[in-house]
Amino acid sequence: MPNKTYKELLPHEVLERIKQKENVTILDVRDHDEWESGHIYGAKHIPLSQIARALNEIKPKQETIIVCRSGNRSGMACDYLSSMGYHVTNMTGGMSEWSGEVEYGK
Repeated sequence: MPNKTYKELLPHEVLERIKQKENVTILDVRDHDEWESGHIYGAKHIPLSQIARALNEIKPKQETIIVCRSGNRSGMACDYLSSMGYHVTNMTGGMSEWSGEVEYGK
């Protein structure tokens, strides 16, 4: 298995960074129905299947925390984006372990 070129954070660590008012960019790569069923407030939504077409919506040098349901799809997105030089962090455990507030709908 190749070495990971990105960091990983647990959901509670991401929540703490948000509570500390750090300037965090969160990208949710789940499907549309999952996104509408509850996502982190202020997150950007680009489904994993559309990442390659939406690279212009992600700032390469700014850390972006990638989120999915469990951490698998966000890991794939991190592999892809980090291989292209993007500064990304995988939220392992995903939304299934998120204890913070969620926003619903679009």
